[in-house]
Amino acid sequence: MISVKEALNNIFELVAQLEAEQVGLRDANGRILARSVIAKRDQPPFSASAMDGYAICSKDLDKGVIKWKVIGEAGAGHGFGGYVKSGQATRIFTGAPMPEGTDQVIIQENVKLKNLVITLSQTPNLEKYVRVAGSDFNSGFTLKAPRLLTPHDVALMAAMNSPTPWVTRKPKIVIIGTGDELVQPGEQPNDDQIIASNTYGLAAMLKAAGATPRLLPIARDRLTSLEQVFSLIGTADAVITVGGASVGDYDFVSQAASNFGMKQSFYKVAMRPGKPLMAGYLRGIPMIGLPGNPVSAMVCGEVFLIPLIQKMLGLPAVPRLRKNGQIGHSLPQNGAREHYMRAKLINGSIFIEDPQDSSLLTVLANADALAVRPKDDGPLKEGSNIEYIPL
Repeated sequence: MISVKEALNNIFELVAQLEAEQVGLRDANGRILARSVIAKRDQPPFSASAMDGYAICSKDLDKGVIKWKVIGEAGAGHGFGGYVKSGQATRIFTGAPMPEGTDQVIIQENVKLKNLVITLSQTPNLEKYVRVAGSDFNSGFTLKAPRLLTPHDVALMAAMNSPTPWVTRKPKIVIIGTGDELVQPGEQPNDDQIIASNTYGLAAMLKAAGATPRLLPIARDRLTSLEQVFSLIGTADAVITVGGASVGDYDFVSQAASNFGMKQSFYKVAMRPGKPLMAGYLRGIPMIGLPGNPVSAMVCGEVFLIPLIQKMLGLPAVPRLRKNGQIGHSLPQNGAREHYMRAKLINGSIFIEDPQDSSLLTVLANADALAVRPKDDGPLKEGSNIEYIPL
């Protein structure tokens, strides 16, 4: 039995970053940027007005000029082509290029217009209201990879005139649920059966992490059934099995995977929930076998599968982010395994949900954190520091 840290490092060794592909900007949000994007132009490409008003030469104000003859107009997308001399002005609108000879905008509220002549009606604005060329970014500015692209990044890449960024291909993950006791949601279970739940939760988790999950039919507790489902894997970047990884007489996943050519990396991790975890290669495809209890499977997904997907996408191969908090009540000494406890953040303090049974999905659904206790951690008093993984 190995530690959580050792297990995660072993899992990282199973995969590498996937290849890059080009996508349009409409499909870039939420993807991982695989190649840095370099701006092809300055932004703005010209000095532009930041307000509606009149473009003048600021030296006129230093000379005490209070009247200007309006000689033209500049609008967004329609610049003024002439030169503006001292004592002259052009009507200008927000976003329009500043005409040659001008470097300040007198806002329209500060002047009166009569017979194409503007006169200061109050103290001129001190701010020039000009967006200087290149004030946002210059040609050659780099949006560096790797990076999780946000809507703000998409807008930035569009302004950089980069319509098809290179992103990491989404990992294709096959998920296999196992067990005679399972039926699909919507089906009518027998008295001794339950609804398959953790495969759907894991699929949602992996999709949110940036993968493309694919659920295969439930494999029954027979070697022939498991091997038949394994034959349906096809093209995949990783295979996740759920259940059948323990030591019961009907837990056949390890044996079936071995028959199918699995090379095991490890089996069993010193954690709770999630001890019967295994990983290795199945005919060259990374495979991770999760325990069948719903909460155990989901906790293992949070701890191992999300970091796995992140590495495949080209992000740093690191554990889930942990934060420090204060426990809201006392806790007894922890045992010999690292414990991931469903918890609730209330007014800045961590409260452990009770009970912690690994079959209770209601407790997991109510939690917004996994409090982490190291193995053999001593008793904790109220207010003691404790690490947690935000959910």
